[in-house]
Amino acid sequence: MKIGRRLQQIEQMVEKQYDHIWDCCCDHGLLGFNLLKAQVAQTIHFVDIVPDLLVQIEKTLQRHWLGAEQTWLVHCLDAGKLPIRQFSIKPETDKHLIIIAGIGGELLIELMQSLLPVCANYHVEFILCPVHHNYKLRQFLIDNQLGLLNECLVFENSRSYEILHLSPASSQPLSAVGSIMWDLTDPLHLNYLDKTIKHYQRIAKNPNAHVKSIINQYQQLR
Repeated sequence: MKIGRRLQQIEQMVEKQYDHIWDCCCDHGLLGFNLLKAQVAQTIHFVDIVPDLLVQIEKTLQRHWLGAEQTWLVHCLDAGKLPIRQFSIKPETDKHLIIIAGIGGELLIELMQSLLPVCANYHVEFILCPVHHNYKLRQFLIDNQLGLLNECLVFENSRSYEILHLSPASSQPLSAVGSIMWDLTDPLHLNYLDKTIKHYQRIAKNPNAHVKSIINQYQQLR
């Protein structure tokens, strides 16, 4: 099933096998379907809070993947309440990947605030792709000691997306403004950086906004 560049990049960042992959806020399930096809997990979990979407996803799964070697499950629930404990039969070795994409950074922070305490006792990695508030999200993740596995910039339909692959077990520090995702020989990357700086420069016109440090961090990338 054809998917856009953003979901393609997320799929490419799943580079190893997991016991469970949780495709949260899964919309129409396109990413999860591709992950099932790629056979990268024992179980793919489709998670969304919209019942009608999940009904359609389950119909597609029953049509194409009924009896497949890789199992799948559909969950209608808040992504902040994933039943990780219930699906960790071997807590010492079971590997989970939680993918959350297509929502704002502030909502993502709320979900992570709920998830991180639950995931602390298990082997859990995260792939996160917010639609905005990237700096705020990154700062929250740094404060909660998540390390970087990979990150990239993706451009799709005149929009820019930062995708982060993270793990509490990674010793590579996460940068609040990004590190390995930047290719400043690429005009698209340069344009995104300039737009980000200008965004915070507009915010800085408010005397109550304390964003000078943020602007400096982005400018230093140049």
